[in-house]
Amino acid sequence: MTVFQQICKWLFDRTMALIGLFLLWPLLLFIAILVRICMPDGSPIFYQQRVGKDGKLFTCCKFRSMNVDHGGNCISTAGETRITPLGAKLRKYKLDELPELWNVLAGHMSLVGPRPDVPGYADLLQGDDRIILTLRPGITGPATLKYRNEEELLAKMEDPVKYNDTVLYPDKVRINRYYAEHYSFITDIKIIFCTLMGKHMLYNGELL
Repeated sequence: MTVFQQICKWLFDRTMALIGLFLLWPLLLFIAILVRICMPDGSPIFYQQRVGKDGKLFTCCKFRSMNVDHGGNCISTAGETRITPLGAKLRKYKLDELPELWNVLAGHMSLVGPRPDVPGYADLLQGDDRIILTLRPGITGPATLKYRNEEELLAKMEDPVKYNDTVLYPDKVRINRYYAEHYSFITDIKIIFCTLMGKHMLYNGELL
């Protein structure tokens, strides 16, 4: 990605995040109140350390979708008891991700890019794959589109963690590396459109 592309992406991200927060604040407030009512044992917002650009940690914020102190691992599957009924709905329609617009506005994230990993997974990146860390993580991205039903897919596996570590994660790295090496602003627009409309798109010869 050239310096000019980085500047354009940075300006676009912040402008759209600001517009999004301005337009969506009634929905954000409504969801926060719902979470507070349905899950009164904690804050409506869930904060977690994630790995950002250049491997630096930042605090990612999402609407809380799980019970407090559930004690589970970082790999979640559909139907888990730690995910509340309201949380399941929020996750299904990706509404739990909306507070990340604040992370975009703050410069921690981008609208489009690799999903931010929890500490540990980024350490697995080796060699040329580490180009992924030169990008700001995104709310959506090509790998996110391909695995939009990731939790349902993992729920069908006998060992979800093993399947994630040996199949899903390596494939996401492959897709995200291609995105980093072949960045295009037009592709970002297509990914955002497909995410919002629930559409598929052809990317590097495969249907996402």
